[in-house]
Amino acid sequence: MVVLIGLAATLATLLGGAFAIKNRDKLHLILGFSAGAVIAVAFFDLLPEALELAGERFPISTITAVLAGGFLLFMVFDRLFSLHPHCDEDCENCGNATHRGVVGATTLSIHSFLDGAAIGLAFKVSTEVGLIVTLAVLAHDFSDGINTVGLILKNNGGLRQAWKWLIVDALAPTLGVLSTLFFTLSASTLGLVLAGFCGFFIYIGASDLLPESHHRHPTLWTTASTLAGAAMIFLAIKIAGL
Repeated sequence: MVVLIGLAATLATLLGGAFAIKNRDKLHLILGFSAGAVIAVAFFDLLPEALELAGERFPISTITAVLAGGFLLFMVFDRLFSLHPHCDEDCENCGNATHRGVVGATTLSIHSFLDGAAIGLAFKVSTEVGLIVTLAVLAHDFSDGINTVGLILKNNGGLRQAWKWLIVDALAPTLGVLSTLFFTLSASTLGLVLAGFCGFFIYIGASDLLPESHHRHPTLWTTASTLAGAAMIFLAIKIAGL
């Protein structure tokens, strides 16, 4: 079952990238929806689950410190490797920025691998937790496909290069899921890992997806899309009884 979910994440990434190539004018709505979904997963699922799993062994201050560390670590990773460069039409240096797109796509692929690992580890806690984390990853992997293609195309890469990196990024979550078949973690340690992923998701949603969804677009519909994404995850968690 976990392998099939990994393949579903691969498909979600491919669909996101294909959508980005064919519907560039509507990307802001998809990114807005993904932002709401990712942020909602962080606050409504990953953080409560991290507190429950790790709370018996670690104080709350330690768990929140790991969350903050995940946020800051991803921020540093983002800044050092130019994960989300924004090139406006009047930017003089964008013409020589192809390598930034490649570095960004590589980093997104690594992150997709970690997404897959998160799915595998979550299913080791329970099926319910695994399914909720899967919802988050599927929503985020769709946007990962969009972002991978967007990074390549915005930085002077062609469609062939965009498809190449999209395939790499799409395969990464399945490989991440498979990797968890070879190791396991205690419940308390897994709680800290989930706290770290919570920090990742908050950063990605608030610092990348939200600003990108509003970039040179009216805020009314993108805001509605963000609220819809958050509402979908909230309802999914309630239905799952978590």
